[in-house]
Amino acid sequence: MSRDLAPGVRRNLPPTAFLRVFSPLRAFDDTDQLLIGEQQPMSRSAYEILARQALMARVSRDVTDPFPHQTTESYRVLHQSTPEGTGTFYCPDQLPLRAGMAAGLLEDQLPFALMDVVIPATAAEAHSDRLMNHGMWMDDEPLFTRESTWGVPLGWFAAVHEDDETEVEDDGAHVTVARVHTPLILAIERTARAAAILGRVAPELPLVEQVEELHTWLLRFHRDSVVELDYGQLAGVVWPDDSPRDLREGIEALEDQDLLSAAAAHRRLVSRWTRVRQWGRAG
Repeated sequence: MSRDLAPGVRRNLPPTAFLRVFSPLRAFDDTDQLLIGEQQPMSRSAYEILARQALMARVSRDVTDPFPHQTTESYRVLHQSTPEGTGTFYCPDQLPLRAGMAAGLLEDQLPFALMDVVIPATAAEAHSDRLMNHGMWMDDEPLFTRESTWGVPLGWFAAVHEDDETEVEDDGAHVTVARVHTPLILAIERTARAAAILGRVAPELPLVEQVEELHTWLLRFHRDSVVELDYGQLAGVVWPDDSPRDLREGIEALEDQDLLSAAAAHRRLVSRWTRVRQWGRAG
């Protein structure tokens, strides 16, 4: 079924989904804890508005330089129910680090001449210097945020469940926010099980490697953390989303050797996200 894109999805920047890990305060070192304590309290919606405004300011600079220049970390804050009550969890933005990694991936895909137009060498060198001088390029530091433009990698749905806690907001006409939260320990168990089943019954599927890699990534975080799947602006396109259920049922069908049901679940998944990517190409 066709549905209109929410306002803003066609404008400015392509909609991006995020997979984040929020960890308890005790998971961070003294420096991070001090920065968290000094951060100005604000709502999640206010944080996201400021982050988007900063992004638009970077990409519209008079001099081409899409990199962030700040050297102080900022943290998203999540208040989540726990067996002990309401817990507070934090996700470092790691924006300079993520920007550097994104530029590195782009460099592998674009010819040098075009790359220098998109990201001038002087801007890239200055950003690399900032990362090194402020200790932001740490090989042993896990990346707390993953992102995907015009779609959600199917492997991400192995970490969440259709019955997980959700946060949904709308403007009266369109869904503007859709986030799914699950305890990290459950996400680890789910991805381990999915990877084991897929590796046993369908080892040739690209999804196997994707889920295995996701499982390995999740193991790097404090066990009391929370995983968040944030649909970003895609919320207005796909929510409510049955993808977690479809992936789970497809994997269970494969385990039961019910190839007909597995194929049907796969068709639902592919059809849903192919349509989203087609909207992206049409825009």
